[in-house]
Amino acid sequence: MTVDDQQVELQQAKEGVIMAVHARPGAAASQVAGVHGGALKIRIQAPPVAGKANKALTAYIAQLFGLKPAQVTLVSGHRHGRKRVLLAGMSVPEARKALARLLAEARSP
Repeated sequence: MTVDDQQVELQQAKEGVIMAVHARPGAAASQVAGVHGGALKIRIQAPPVAGKANKALTAYIAQLFGLKPAQVTLVSGHRHGRKRVLLAGMSVPEARKALARLLAEARSP
């Protein structure tokens, strides 16, 4: 797992929180892999073909944060590993709390 000392970049928006994500498609399994360059690093099982990885990524993030799939929207980075996603209805403190839990779970064997 890659973990650096930076926190995940979160920005409060009118609709919710915009979070930086570093996505790697084509993994053996979808999983949180730590923090990379200020972004939540996520390995996604889906291949990077015809938007499948982006769709799987937003669905996986919704599951991780306890949101409905419609509450997670890809804001930028549709064709890049570095992405920004909107977590609708969340505040920065709520997102930080969820991130702390997710990263602690990712670190434990």
